[in-house]
Amino acid sequence: MSDEDSTRRTGLGMMLLFWVLFIGTGTWWFQGYLAEQRNPNAHLATTVAGDGEPVILERNRAGHFVATGRINGEPVEFLLDTGATYVAVPAGLADRLGLERADSAWFNTANGRVRGHLTTLDEVSLGGFSATEVRGSISPGLDGDVALLGMSFLNRFDIEIRDARMVLRPAQQP
Repeated sequence: MSDEDSTRRTGLGMMLLFWVLFIGTGTWWFQGYLAEQRNPNAHLATTVAGDGEPVILERNRAGHFVATGRINGEPVEFLLDTGATYVAVPAGLADRLGLERADSAWFNTANGRVRGHLTTLDEVSLGGFSATEVRGSISPGLDGDVALLGMSFLNRFDIEIRDARMVLRPAQQP
């Protein structure tokens, strides 16, 4: 093999390595971009409690308020739903979190009437705000790992929605 062939192979190898790294980096960046578009509030899972500072959420590209919080200390992606009575947890996620099923109940959802179970969540937190003994439901009709953050948690806060932002502040006591 001549020096020219060796140089050509080295050059082709380096070019191939460049393109593999370029495509890999581009894919990694694009996936991060898509995740940010779906859940622009993911940083809230690591936020610690402030001195009554409000939690400010941004709408995602679909127009929903999605944020990462915690149930019983475990990170959970929430879809904030002021129309939901309870914090509604999909059955698979409830099993993974070790939630206890209490009374069976019927729930009226956007997808119709479904049978599920009531539960009590020891702690729910979002952006430094935390609440204990939160009523929840285990809903077999929900798919995936996204829980609905309903009024059993949200009613503890004053909620202001303007344009693409939702601001949560601790509720003022009368």
